[in-house]
Amino acid sequence: MELEAAEFEVNFTRKFIVKASNPLVKPHILTLSNLDLLSGRFPVTYFYFYPSKPHANFNITESLKSSLAKTLNSYYPFAGKIVLNPSTNEPEIMCDNSGALVLEAQANIPLNTLNFYDLNQSLRGNKLVSIYPDIPLQIQVTYYTCGGVSITFTFDHALGDASSFGKFLLSWSEMARNKSMSCVPDHQRSLRISARNPPRYHSSLDQSFVKCTMEEIMNIPTAKTLVKRLYFIENSSINQLQSQACRNGKKRTKIEAVSAYVWKTMVQANIGTSTNKSHNAVCKMGWLVDGRSRLHKRDYDPNTNMSNYIGNVLSLAFGEASVNDLKKGSISDVANMVREAISKIVLGQGGGVPALVLSSGRMFPVAELDFGFGSPVLGTVCSTIEKIGVAYMNQRPSATGDGSWTMSCILWPELAAALESDSIFQPMTADRLQLQS
Repeated sequence: MELEAAEFEVNFTRKFIVKASNPLVKPHILTLSNLDLLSGRFPVTYFYFYPSKPHANFNITESLKSSLAKTLNSYYPFAGKIVLNPSTNEPEIMCDNSGALVLEAQANIPLNTLNFYDLNQSLRGNKLVSIYPDIPLQIQVTYYTCGGVSITFTFDHALGDASSFGKFLLSWSEMARNKSMSCVPDHQRSLRISARNPPRYHSSLDQSFVKCTMEEIMNIPTAKTLVKRLYFIENSSINQLQSQACRNGKKRTKIEAVSAYVWKTMVQANIGTSTNKSHNAVCKMGWLVDGRSRLHKRDYDPNTNMSNYIGNVLSLAFGEASVNDLKKGSISDVANMVREAISKIVLGQGGGVPALVLSSGRMFPVAELDFGFGSPVLGTVCSTIEKIGVAYMNQRPSATGDGSWTMSCILWPELAAALESDSIFQPMTADRLQLQS
């Protein structure tokens, strides 16, 4: 499906370095955990879009800068820089208040002419997001001719994971509205997540991980060029899939139900299949899992609550099933496979290379990100990396708060076409966001 949208230009008008206004700590090195190192270093970008507001005299850029400086007092690693340890050659965070980068830009189109569906077109030429590898936190504020605004937040993955970035953004929006921060960030990486002493290794690690450089990751061979798409899923469709997944008295989550639907669609479109050692046609799917609650349950210690931990606590669960079972199985059958795969996750341990990875951002703030000029109509994530080696889906609650979702996807063209042939994955449009010219 192709939706017409305007070609546009962006003129960068101002650039700022914003530092913590009152740093709470002296300059020091923050050593990364093993889970930080496993997550790697690459940019993670979140896109938020705000409609035009009546109070035109409100200076959005200056307000964002002021509240960011206050937020960085507590989230001081985000104002640092990432350096290599001369002894280990591994990255670490120099907490020296070097500052975050804020860019201001002006687009020559109204917001409602932006292509919200075809992210390949919207992201072309780095117009809405600029990547400066030496600065871990970057923000771009882009103004549109209609008075609307988009804000892109780009983080180096070494700073943390989605949970960390969500808490930072929510804290920032609270500071912008002169409210107390609801999260007291926990930066104790060396205490919360430390390597076993003495080290212990499992033989499965040799099959789960391989050493590679960022250049090798960027040049992973792919059979076909993947496309970047943004979809909307109505609450009624999600509930319908969950109802199908919960047959026979088994309770299944919404993300398990939608995962089952996507997995079945993959094999029906003959996408992402391979052969195993028995020469049977199989298909793998993966899920990113936040390990904070699992580590807390493991320790049985109320003082180890990691809900406010800032850092990476992600692992990849994966499931493998025969193509025949996926095709013939019901949504309920496949949802059972999803539940089993996710329940077996081991923190820090992978399990081969899935064809598609799905990440749930159901707790990530969207409508809550009001920086003093109203709530966004859309908040999502999209990778600016050209090649990531696998297909990817990222779920977010829609800004409407009615239980519907947005899905940011990097897919094979055939899978995108298969999903769009049904009514569940609907292309995101300006009309859907109720944007006016």
